[in-house]
Amino acid sequence: MTYSCIAVEDNIIELHSLVSKIKKITKLSLAASFEDPVQAVHYLKENEVDIVFSDIDMPDLSGISLLRSLKKPPVFVFISAHSEHAAESFELDVIDFIVKPVQLDRLIRATDKAVEYILAKKKLGAEKSLPAAQVMQDMIRTIDAQDYFFVKEKNNYIRVNMGDVLYIESMGDFSKIITVGGKSHFILVSLKNLEKQLPDRLFARIHKQYIINLLHIIHIGAADIKLTGNAVVPLSGAYRQLLLDNIVAKKTLTRFGE
Repeated sequence: MTYSCIAVEDNIIELHSLVSKIKKITKLSLAASFEDPVQAVHYLKENEVDIVFSDIDMPDLSGISLLRSLKKPPVFVFISAHSEHAAESFELDVIDFIVKPVQLDRLIRATDKAVEYILAKKKLGAEKSLPAAQVMQDMIRTIDAQDYFFVKEKNNYIRVNMGDVLYIESMGDFSKIITVGGKSHFILVSLKNLEKQLPDRLFARIHKQYIINLLHIIHIGAADIKLTGNAVVPLSGAYRQLLLDNIVAKKTLTRFGE
């Protein structure tokens, strides 16, 4: 199965390069490409596509403004030479952010992530129609004694032991829970709401897109954390300092204990 996409980039040379790379990815079917983001807006209002690969820094209409102009936007992957745009992008539930120059392997990873989100959204389509407050209340009621919770998958409730959770990744308005067995659970609850509901003695936010289980930390690096089973998740600077000050410092052996 292929997924339709468009490319939006005001630099014609970079647009040709991006289009060339997209055409090498068998999962993708390029529907159109635009040097003018305003033309892209008109196209998206008349045509449905699965994924938009868009530059952020464009005259007249930025990639962020392009996204905000759409009532029901497709999955967006932003591209920019400036990494400082990443935080704002993830606040808009953008599925991925690529720093220029765009490498083929990085574009493939972003595509895989976008496809995974699209499939999860289809899988949870029935739950999408439920009122958000009801979905959140279902989640709250299932947390019992801070040791396990239930996730709803179709018409079934699956028990997940908190100790088995490795990390949780934001997928826009969904979240993906990864367990030690390598199994994934997709739930219609945002990472922000999960952070409020999960016990902070076990879980910590370490990135705009990630919550980890503290019990599974193996190594904390400058920009990532290694977890049980060789799983590696990114660690942002602001959250790293909070992690070190509030959690790691309390568990670090020192020369002179109090």
